[in-house]
Amino acid sequence: MARLYQTRLHTGESLAEGVAVTLPKTQAHYLRSVLRLGPGDKVALFNGRDGEWLAELSSLGKSEATVVPLRQLRPQSPEPDLWLVFAPLKHARIDYLAEKATELGVSVLCPVFTQRTIVSRVNEERLLANAIEAAEQSERLSVPIVQPVRKLETVLADWPEGRRLIVCDETGSGRPVAEALADNVVSGNAVLIGPEGGFTETELDGLRKLPFVTAVSLGPRVLRADTAALAALACFQTISGDWRQGRPDYRG
Repeated sequence: MARLYQTRLHTGESLAEGVAVTLPKTQAHYLRSVLRLGPGDKVALFNGRDGEWLAELSSLGKSEATVVPLRQLRPQSPEPDLWLVFAPLKHARIDYLAEKATELGVSVLCPVFTQRTIVSRVNEERLLANAIEAAEQSERLSVPIVQPVRKLETVLADWPEGRRLIVCDETGSGRPVAEALADNVVSGNAVLIGPEGGFTETELDGLRKLPFVTAVSLGPRVLRADTAALAALACFQTISGDWRQGRPDYRG
């Protein structure tokens, strides 16, 4: 059975049957000039609140497009409450991390400055754009929240009660990740990845003393920061997250 649409788009507008939605210039250009779509063609829309909707293009100009939701394809469903706290990486690698973390189901992207972080600024709009594109491609129903970059100590001081922080300890002194995840399952989780130079001893000592921290080892090899992040997220999703579920058939 073929899909009734080939394109998924994220929108901030509310979605309801017959209520027209206006798409901005960037999405109109993509539909018109890249995909060569026109009035009458179908797309899918999602906004993180109202599920996914089959919609029909009713008008398509240079500055905007209008689409009309026809029917709901999927209701909004719960997703893992999983944060990624990470030291910013350079250029293309932080783009890659945002994209792949979104595909792996992260709900919040939280960049932090550590003592050895080399990057001095974070383009949060670019991070969000990469997350939106990855959400569209991976068929998830939400887009991760991108938090403003802060110092690690500030984030830890404001840490929400009841959320576990899984710290990837590159020294190898943490518990094996599979063992730690299997033994201590809570509703809210976060994964913390340090910079390329690793955490300082002072940072690691401080982290290990916090009651909400679980230090884990990712095996015998030294991993690059982006590799470590994706490995840790994959382990979490396999053991404690939504990879324990099958993938439903969402063909329209």
